[in-house]
Amino acid sequence: MGKTTYKRLKGSQSFRQRLLLSTLSSTPIIIDEIRADDMLPGLLRHEMSLLRLFETVSDDCVVEVNETGTRLKYKPGIIMGGKNLVHNCALTRSMGYYLEPLLLLGLFGKKPLSIKLKGVTDDPKDPSVDTFRNAALHILKRFGVPSEGLDLKIEARGVAPEGGGEVLLSVPNVQTLTAVQWVEEGMVKKIRGWTFSARVSSDFEHSMRFAARGIFNNLLPDVHIFNDHKSGPQAGKSPGYGITLVAETTEGCYISADTTVSCGRTDETGEVDEEKQERKPAEDTGVEIASWLLQEVEKGGVVDSTHQGLLFILCALCQQDVSKVRVGTLSPYGVETLRNLKEFLGVTFSFRPDPSTSTVILTCVGSGLANLSRKLS
Repeated sequence: MGKTTYKRLKGSQSFRQRLLLSTLSSTPIIIDEIRADDMLPGLLRHEMSLLRLFETVSDDCVVEVNETGTRLKYKPGIIMGGKNLVHNCALTRSMGYYLEPLLLLGLFGKKPLSIKLKGVTDDPKDPSVDTFRNAALHILKRFGVPSEGLDLKIEARGVAPEGGGEVLLSVPNVQTLTAVQWVEEGMVKKIRGWTFSARVSSDFEHSMRFAARGIFNNLLPDVHIFNDHKSGPQAGKSPGYGITLVAETTEGCYISADTTVSCGRTDETGEVDEEKQERKPAEDTGVEIASWLLQEVEKGGVVDSTHQGLLFILCALCQQDVSKVRVGTLSPYGVETLRNLKEFLGVTFSFRPDPSTSTVILTCVGSGLANLSRKLS
């Protein structure tokens, strides 16, 4: 057994992606100076929770954090997957923060993954669980992930600050991912939406739905927005409401936009956020998200700006073949992802701007990551 060589990194940026790519590429890492100069130095609650989650789905991974939390030593193990797993997410971030890395880890596990996440299902910062179910899972299918065994069930809603939500995620294993040629966006053929309300009146949902439909009905006949009013244990522990909208195109692209209004949101220190006390009417939320969705469609590209990171990682993990995808304006998260992919997998993307549509076409050769731990049936 040789001595383990660690890749050395600094700072708290891209923490989630570094952890994910370190695990997928079996690269041990040391991260120093994590918020060393901040008032609250070191790893935050949701980052510690993410480390626990990686330990839950892996075997033999080694996590060492110093007393102040400013230094992490992480040696990835074997991704196991498995059934009936449960993870309690930190309430400072919603499940959207945990779901993206979990989807990718699940694909390369030894066994299919089935895990129940508990905590906050929807918040304004991360993509909602409805967005994952109705947009992100479709992106995975493009890369040859089978529909069978790929599912996200929302069993209870949970809004910040107290959470109380539950979702059940199932991810099948793959041997390798298939490279894609995905540059045609097509035209929007239908819009689907999902509103929810928990521990507040369902009138909030009606207002958001009515306002959003008012914008879309002038543009498209096929608009349907479903409602999901929760009460009792299924409503979680905090009041709130939200809306997710997804536009499906003739070429099978799913463009999404979502938001959540938490009635009594707290910040990292646990103080109730004063700004959020001045809440805008639910109709304004409906109009805002409908307008945001139209902006995402206008930007062009086969995914919305929220899903650029996921798209680029999938391209980079593909078999050693050329993938070609089109995106609108590169989001900061997308740019960060491209840097991390070069650092961990050695995958570089070439860019070709398309001035006629103000979009960018990206091309890369996949790293050829194969699932070596998958059970041979």
